[in-house]
Amino acid sequence: MKEVSAGIIIYRKTKEGPRFLVLYHGGRYWNFPKGKLSEGEKSFRAALREVWEETGISERDLRFKDWFRIQDHFVFTRDKQKIFKTVTYYLAETATTRVRLQEVDEEKQGERAYGYGWFTYPEALRVLMHRNLRSILKRAHDVILQRKSLPSGEKNPPRESRHVPVDRPQNK
Repeated sequence: MKEVSAGIIIYRKTKEGPRFLVLYHGGRYWNFPKGKLSEGEKSFRAALREVWEETGISERDLRFKDWFRIQDHFVFTRDKQKIFKTVTYYLAETATTRVRLQEVDEEKQGERAYGYGWFTYPEALRVLMHRNLRSILKRAHDVILQRKSLPSGEKNPPRESRHVPVDRPQNK
């Protein structure tokens, strides 16, 4: 079975450097705000919807690095069935510190966030238990600090933008 989700790596600038919003889901499990795409929904719209539902942070509170888009692919087992999961993450800056966790809906399936934190890069690396999430965080952190290597032929990093990035077809 395949599942597709989308989320946003949200950060805010502070004197100590960028602080990343990470949601707590119980046990040792922390993750970025994300969730499953609805039928016919594009990944970017799903990411915005999920962030709003999970954190109360709206699109107008976010400033996107419109060229940052990264996918995470992994396999897990649920009810003895193998799930092939793809999560697309976008990167956005916010000035807000306010987070409103979603109300518990026992009928709704999905991950429930029990808490959250605004973590510096080293702190976020410590709370994210999955290597793939730490690797994604490192890529986002490098982009924020402008340490990202540019695609061949590109002279300057693309500008930051408040407009909504367009979902692009994937190269296979």
